[in-house]
This record gives sequence, structure tokens and C-alpha cells, in this order.
Amino acid sequence: MEPAEVKEDLPPPPPEIPPNLVPLQVGQEHIPESTKKTSKPKHVPMHRRGTGSKGQKISVLTNHFKVGITNTGGHFFHYSVSLFYEDGRSVDGNGKGIGRKIIDQMHETYDSELGKKDFAYDGEKSLFTVGALPRNKLEFTVVLDTVSSKRGNFEPRANGNGSPGGNGSPNESDKKRLRRAPQSKTFKVEISFAAKIPIQAIASALRGQESENTQEALRVLDIILRQHAAKQGCLLVRQSFFHDNPRSFTDLGGGVLGCRGFHSSFRTTQAGLSLNMDGSTTMIVQPGPLVDFVISNQNVRDPFQVDWTKAKRTLKNLRIMVKPSNTEYRITGLSENSCKEQMFSLKSRGAKDGNDDAQTVDLTVFDYFVNYRHIELRYSADLPCINVGKPKRPTYFPIELCSLVSLQRYTKALTVHQRSLLVEKSRQKPQEKIKILTDAMRSNNYDADPMLLSCGISIHSNFTQVEGRVLTAPRLKAGNGEDVIPRNGRWSFNNKVLCILYSVFNLKVSCSNLNSVVQKFVEPTKIGDWVVVNFSARCDVFNLCRDLAKIGETKGIYIDRPVHVFEESPQSRLAPPPVRVEKMFEQMRPKFPDGPPHFILCLLPDRKNSDIYGPWKRKNLVDFGIFNQCLAPTRVNEQYLMNVLLKINAKLGGLNSLLSVEPSRSIPVVSDNPTMIFGMDVSHGSPGRSNVPSIAAVVSSRHWPLISRYRASVRSQSPKVEMIDSLFKPGLGNQDTGIIRELLYDFYTSSGKRKPTQIIIFRDGVSESQFNQVLNVELDQIIEACKFLDENWSPKFTVIVAQKNHHTKFFPAGSPDNVPPGTVIDSQVCHPHNNDFYMCAHGGMIGTTRPTHYHVLFDEVGFSADDLQELIHSLSYVYQRSATAISIVAPVRYAHLAATMISEFMKFDDMSETSSSHGGLTSVGGAPVHEIPALHEKVCSSMFFC
Repeated sequence: MEPAEVKEDLPPPPPEIPPNLVPLQVGQEHIPESTKKTSKPKHVPMHRRGTGSKGQKISVLTNHFKVGITNTGGHFFHYSVSLFYEDGRSVDGNGKGIGRKIIDQMHETYDSELGKKDFAYDGEKSLFTVGALPRNKLEFTVVLDTVSSKRGNFEPRANGNGSPGGNGSPNESDKKRLRRAPQSKTFKVEISFAAKIPIQAIASALRGQESENTQEALRVLDIILRQHAAKQGCLLVRQSFFHDNPRSFTDLGGGVLGCRGFHSSFRTTQAGLSLNMDGSTTMIVQPGPLVDFVISNQNVRDPFQVDWTKAKRTLKNLRIMVKPSNTEYRITGLSENSCKEQMFSLKSRGAKDGNDDAQTVDLTVFDYFVNYRHIELRYSADLPCINVGKPKRPTYFPIELCSLVSLQRYTKALTVHQRSLLVEKSRQKPQEKIKILTDAMRSNNYDADPMLLSCGISIHSNFTQVEGRVLTAPRLKAGNGEDVIPRNGRWSFNNKVLCILYSVFNLKVSCSNLNSVVQKFVEPTKIGDWVVVNFSARCDVFNLCRDLAKIGETKGIYIDRPVHVFEESPQSRLAPPPVRVEKMFEQMRPKFPDGPPHFILCLLPDRKNSDIYGPWKRKNLVDFGIFNQCLAPTRVNEQYLMNVLLKINAKLGGLNSLLSVEPSRSIPVVSDNPTMIFGMDVSHGSPGRSNVPSIAAVVSSRHWPLISRYRASVRSQSPKVEMIDSLFKPGLGNQDTGIIRELLYDFYTSSGKRKPTQIIIFRDGVSESQFNQVLNVELDQIIEACKFLDENWSPKFTVIVAQKNHHTKFFPAGSPDNVPPGTVIDSQVCHPHNNDFYMCAHGGMIGTTRPTHYHVLFDEVGFSADDLQELIHSLSYVYQRSATAISIVAPVRYAHLAATMISEFMKFDDMSETSSSHGGLTSVGGAPVHEIPALHEKVCSSMFFC
């Protein structure tokens, strides 16, 4: 909607400024004083101003278990722990995994010297007690009989220069000598006082008087839970615990198992201290014979087809148990030669202990185990050996004697199939989850833990009951001026019901008559000058285009016949993905000498996540500015094509639906003044690609007073950096090349030359420990970007963090179903004083609904609790890719989509030099390899991410 009158026209930008980065107002040729570094008061998360009242009240259960605490006058004493071998070497690195065994043995051996104190050990360098130990500095010598002596098992070991060399034969004298190796069983423990933490800090936080000791005290309680799980032999992943129980394992293929466990952590809430208990899932390697894992991981038939170079990277640092001694080792690598060729030197049997002149014999690892150890080896002769030694002193075992120990995390990237299977197998219905968590609380028996008892901690075993409210779904506007009322968080553009009715009554109506009674898109587009590109060998393109056009016509989208259909040649299908994409464009060039088509429908050979997807999107969006839609034609039906049309219409500038209050300017607060909405997210490399740049994306609303249209701006930054560092980037020529300037100008030009007086920021992907950085780094950058454009312009800001990665769940009391869509909880289980609430905007159709946890960090705009909650609820209904409410506000989801799509560009950067441009299709841009290329000007303002 364009405003009737424009009152704040700004002078045009100077010609030397790029048109896509034009300031709202040209200032002086120096950096304004407001942008210079000055000492500013630090922002802190705001306190809650009140709770909401709108909506129908509902009673819900939550997986928070009330905690009582009686010892509020005591103190946690923090001690620093250092572990050493007897020869003075630090255990760090060399002795990974035995820290808890050493400390447990110390506790058992020196109980009286420790004042008979129970303690909590974090497995690394910190130990906590309730009350002080007898002295501030203590030293102990600890002997671990259970630590295996690697040398005592007579493994083939090469000497220091890598040539075959000396280890002894298995006689009694050698066994006795090797068993006395000091670094294998004797350790020195040093304990030093570090700090004193009042337990009272927890009680103070519950009264809204949180101090710097509060988080430390809660951390101690969480460490107690970790120690409790460690004593049960669990795998520990932060505050999640996984038992070695085959019933909790799910085969994901590729030698990877999904392992179900539990998350436990203490939380301070309005109702007091609570224990948050939830299900959790991680990935582990398949335990058992090592060769079975490698075969499954590489999807080959036998070990002789394995790529052992790749296997070496996968196996490094995994723990194995070696037969027949059943001794545990950690894999350091593989032998360079096969088992029957890898040589080492063995001392003669007659050599005496300590005799340096003893004779040696050179033999292979295979001969040693077969002829000296009399162990049958069926298939190891032609395979590499497993190395468990040091780089300069390798120690080898035949692969068939090695088995992988259970509960070892798999940290490599999952395939698309593995990830989808993990999600599917991790789902639990609400009642199933309640039963599992209730059983876990009973079996954990936290009330018997000695450390919790000494803290005066007691934990209730029942779910906490809280009061929620169900907000009314917003009314939507569709085509033909019709209002749409969502039910259970869903509405439909599908014509199936109408088709059934016409079929039952044998009614014959023309397409135009049918169109007059079905629901159309509110702003449909027209698709002309388009082509089909087919990478799939099993697709009926003609019928697909016909069905797409028929369904599109009922929605108001008129689709011409495609200008051309380009089929991939069979010879190209084995080429790398970038090459396949380039060859397809070579086919297209002769047909379009005057420029590329406006739109391309791309049929992928597999699902969307095929390897072609990234190079294809990059070629279209960066080089040529072509709007395009990918689909996998394996399961095409009416609903699938309907979803495809939703995406196409949004990408081409249309709108599928919008809130009925948008055009009428009836949104409280937002419609009163020009308001801009940001969604911000950062996408990081997958576990297998952790060194690739992170991708920061910010989407912004446009065409105020609408809040259903968005565009995105994307930048790269250092790997694994969560804070966005390119929001404000002043440089040469008094130019700001940051993200915010670009988006502010887009809002200004698309909203009738109005500058936003209110800016609402939704930030995704940050934890509570990063809230202050959001307020004092990112918000400051955005304010600086505004001041840089106009020193006299001071929009009001509201900053909200949206978290999905948490463990609070809600269940309607007395019902087996999920909570209804629109459920909001802002009392009892929320923060004691900060402004936060939980919202389940969507209808949970599968599994248990995960609410979004919203934290209002900053609010200059002055929203009431009801107005802000209803705005957030409404923003879950403006997502153009579906006809359902989504679990998080649309701008955040869009930011995630934009960052993820651009990250797909990076996957084949090492092959990008294969691309070129010739003939009538002219390439634009050409960013350096490994840098994110700029989107073509034809598509940069579109919803290309839909």
C-alpha cells in the first residue's frame, strides 16, 4: 500500500554511490560523531513488565520438576584439579578418559584425608564440595590397578625411527617388568582451593536478586547430575546422558546409530528452582567388529572394497577393544602396508630382561599373531593394521581382532537419509514422552545422590502444572476478497473437497466457473517466458506441466506453455554437479541469444538436497538472475504441486495470503507508525565441514504497512562465529557497505519514501550467555548504521531472541494430544524476572510440539505483553511457503532459509572454475572462489529463499 501523501522526501544519492547501497540521506563527508567509539552504558536484558491476559485459559503440564532446597546457608567450595603421571607429565591429552577413574580411586583411598567429604568432579579441572576440605592444598598419589598396560599385551611395536624394532616375547619376566611401568598405573593428584560459592545465590535469584554467583551455583548442581550419570556408565554430552542400552539404539545406516537418552538441568523459574528433564538424541558409531563398521560406513560389500584413506580419517581417535586380551586402546591411524607386509622386530625368547645385546628377528605382524600368538586370522592378511601407538612408535593389531567400544559419538556430517531417519525415529507422542520421562525420574533416583543430599536438594517426581492461554488465530485474506479462518493452525488452498463434491453429484462445470468458487492467492502472478530443465530420467514432463498449469489456474496463476524443455544427456549424468549444470546452460544458450528466460522449473534426479541443487541455485541467482524452482518429481500429487506453486508465486513477487489486518492498518503498534521487522540468523558449516565460512543472513520487511513481504541480505564471516559482524561496515569514500544500510534503503524505497520509526529485531540461534552481545554488539551496529545515514534519525528498537533449541515441553492436562496452536505460557516456568515466554503457534501433527522460547531483551517501542504476543502469533501465519502456522516467526525462518541456501553455494567452490559464460547468456559478477558471490540485481530484492 502506497501512502497517499509523502512528507519526508530525501535528496537523491550522489551518482558515485552504487544504486543498491544508497543512503537514505547524504550527510557530510566525514564520519559523524555518533559513529565514533565512545564509552556507552551497557544494555542488559529487560525485566518483565507484566503478563498477558488475552486468550482462553488452559491447564498444561510441563517437564519441569519442582526442586526444594534447605541448605541455603552453606557454600560450595571450588577446587582446581591437576593430574600427573608419576614422572611429572600432565595427564592432559595422554590420559583422556581416565580422569574420573583417578578421582574416584582417590576418593576411595583417601576418604579420611578428604574429611569424608562427597564431591562433584566435572571430569576435567574442577572439583566441588559442600563445605571446605581439611586443607586448601592437597596432594595424593593414586594407583589404578584397572588401567591397562598397553606394553604388557605384547603388541607388535616399531622402534622410534619407524624401522622394525624391539619389543619382547611373552615370558613371565617381561610381564612382571612391564606391569611395573609407572605411567600406566601411578598418578599424582594436586587439589588447590579456587573459590567459594554461596548456595544462597540460588535462593536470591528466585527472589529476582540474581548475582554473578547464581550461574556458578547452578553449574555446580548440573555437574552433580553429570557425575551421577557418569557413575552409571553413561555417555555424557554436555547435560545429556546416554545409557548403553540396545533398546535405545536406532540404526541410521552407514555404521551410525541414533542413541536416545535424557537431558537434565536445573533452572530458576518464577515458581522456584526446577529440574528440566527431557528426551535427547545423539549419534554413535555402531559397536562391535571394527570391520563391520567400516564396510557399513562406506556402503561396500567387503573390506577389500574399502577406501582405507577415507577410513583412516573416520576411525581416528575411536576406542577399540582388542582380542584376546580385551584391552582398550585409542586408534591413532593405520599401517602403511598390509598386515602380511608390515614388518617389525621381535626380541628372541632367550633374551633376558634388560639385555640390550639380545638378538632380534624381523617378521610381519601377520606372522607374529599367527605363528607366535597362535591366533587364526581369516581375512586380515591383505588389509592394513590398526595403529594404536604414537606417531614415532606405532603399535599394530590386525583389524579382525579389533571391536569398537559402545557409546562413542559419531561427529561427522549425516547424509540426508540419515538425518531424516533420525528425526523420524526420535519423535515421541505426548503420552509416550510423559511416560518415558516419568520412568526416567524414578530410575535416576536423584534423592539418593549423596551430593544432592548434602546440598539439601529434594526433587519432586511429578510434572509441574501451569496455566497457559490459547490465542485466537488471526483472520487471513485470500484472493477474491475472501477471508480465511485457520482451524487448528491450518488452512487450505487445495481443491480436493470441491472436486469430490462435483464428482459425487456428477456436476460438470467449466474451469472459469470452478475458479469463481475456489480460493485463490491474494496476489497471483503470471508465468510466461519460462522453460523446463530436466535432470531426472524418470519424469513425464508434459503431464507435470499440464497438471501444474491446471492447479495454478484455479489459484489465479496463469501459466503459459514452457518455451522449451531441456533434457540432460545421459553422458553428462556421471560428471561432477557443477559440470552438469554448466553443460545444461550450454544447451540453453543457442535458444536464448537475447538473454535468459524469466523463470526455470528444474526437475532434480533426487530429492531437493541432491548435489545439483547448490551449483544450480548459484548459477541462476548469481550469474544470470533467473527465478527458478526445483522439485523432485518422484512423488507428485495435487498437494505437492500446490506447495510448489506457493513457492513459485512468492519468488515471482506474488502473495499467497496475508493478514486481513495488514491492508486495513489494524495491527496494534505496528500499523500506527512505519515499522520495519528484521529476522537474523547465522548458518555454520556441518560437522564434517567445520572450516567453511559461516553465513549471516538478515531478512527485512518491505512495503509497509505489510508485514508479509520480505527480502534478504547475506554475508560470509569467520567459521563458527555466531555474532554478525557485517551489520555496519563503514569504509573508504564515506560508504557503509553493511547489511543494515542495504535493507534500510529497500524499506525506504518500497514504503513510499518513509523511514522506519520503529524497528523490531528477531534474533535466532543465540544462547542466554550471548544475550549481552546481541544487545551491546549487534544492536549497537544497527544503531550506528542508522546514525551514519542520518544523525537526527533515532528509531525505536525492540529486540527479541527466538530459541528453538531448548528442552521445555508442554502437555494439555487430561488429554493425550498436543497443546492447541496458539498456546502461550508466560508464568510459573519462565525466568524469575526477565521478560520471556513460550509459544506453540503451530499445530503439532507428529510427535510432541516443541514451543519457541521468546526472550524480549529490549523494548523502546513499548509493547504491552498482549500486543507483542499477538504480533508474534500473527507473524507465524505469514509464512508464504505453506498453508499452516509455523513454530517460529516467519522472518526468522526466512533468515534461516536464506543463510542455508547461500551456504549451498559453497559446497563446490573448488570446482567453480569449470564454469564460464559464452554466447548470448552473459555472466554477471564473478566473485572470487571461497567468497560469497553477490546475488544478481534482478533477484536480490525478491523472496528467492522461498
